[in-house]
Amino acid sequence: MKAHPIASGGAWAAPQGEPALLTIDLAALAANWRRLRDLVRPAECAAVVKADAYGIGIDPAVRTLWGAGCRTFFVAHLGEAERLKSAAPDAVVYVLNGMLPGMAAAYVRTDARPVLGSAEEVSEWISICAETGRRLPAALHVETGMNRLGLTLESALALQSNGQLARFEPTLLMSHFVAAEDPVAPVTSRQIDAFDRARAGFPGVPASLANSSGIFLPSRPHHDLVRPGYALYGGNPTPGSANPMRPVVHLEALIVQVREVGTGETVGYNARWTAPTPRRLAVLSVGYADGYPRAGGGTDRAAADGIDTATALVAGIRCPFVGRISMDLIVIDVTEVPPARARRGERAVLIGGALDLDEVGRRAGTIGYEILTGLGPRYSRRYLPA
Repeated sequence: MKAHPIASGGAWAAPQGEPALLTIDLAALAANWRRLRDLVRPAECAAVVKADAYGIGIDPAVRTLWGAGCRTFFVAHLGEAERLKSAAPDAVVYVLNGMLPGMAAAYVRTDARPVLGSAEEVSEWISICAETGRRLPAALHVETGMNRLGLTLESALALQSNGQLARFEPTLLMSHFVAAEDPVAPVTSRQIDAFDRARAGFPGVPASLANSSGIFLPSRPHHDLVRPGYALYGGNPTPGSANPMRPVVHLEALIVQVREVGTGETVGYNARWTAPTPRRLAVLSVGYADGYPRAGGGTDRAAADGIDTATALVAGIRCPFVGRISMDLIVIDVTEVPPARARRGERAVLIGGALDLDEVGRRAGTIGYEILTGLGPRYSRRYLPA
């Protein structure tokens, strides 16, 4: 994952064996956070940096967001919190997936706050508070419709009546939207109502419900703190409308070989794509081992069914994937590209420009979140400074 400069010609100045370049625009990351911060004021804007900051790298992402003014972060696992603290020692860090049994002391050592979502976790956190003689901070996760993690409303409110709440410091009350990207989904209004009932039982405790898409809901359920993730990294939090966020990632690969195939010849494993006419094909040294979903390959069946499969941009021209994506290689059809622009060593864009993150996800049969978080370690990485 070494950084290197871009050459002025078709290929970049990369060491041998590095055929794909992932460019990460840290200035765009900072700008996206500031835009959301300004949109939700006076609520606080935190940042979700789990899954290695959605694939872009937790260390540079946290340093950039801290420099932009972010002070509260969310991760999924304690190990991620430890990495985050090395980049921003004074950050407030919440661990969304709660605590594994026997891990409370490790949270204290790391200065990380668990998001408590079960009676067992609450009990273990109270025990470590008693051992240390401190009311340690933690978040409470209340279930409002997702049915993954979280205390039922009744269980959460019981913490008040049985005195447990007084034995630790609840610094955040939170829940998680099921379908905030759909502003008319009935479940969204039900969740907002349920969360309002929960908030009434915890007066004075800061509340957080909105994720990236939740920030843009007409009802503006920003409460005291919002938790954007996907939008920070350039994903569209308002599907169906123009993306208000700046793109953060750009992925391009070098063409390693160009070949001609005749009518009726097949490409790739299991011969799932057949050339309808003589075609000119280019091979990219990227595959599903690099995080590009195998389902994005072009097949005869997908063409017959009118399914939009994955494409690349070569000289600004859309070039469909043909054949199955293999572990290390992708084949694209460059017949429509002038031969001088689709030679060995020229670039093919896989994410960026007219191929935004959400379209890439859709064409690969998945979502932009999976594309981002699957960005593989074999790419050379170039970070544009904030």
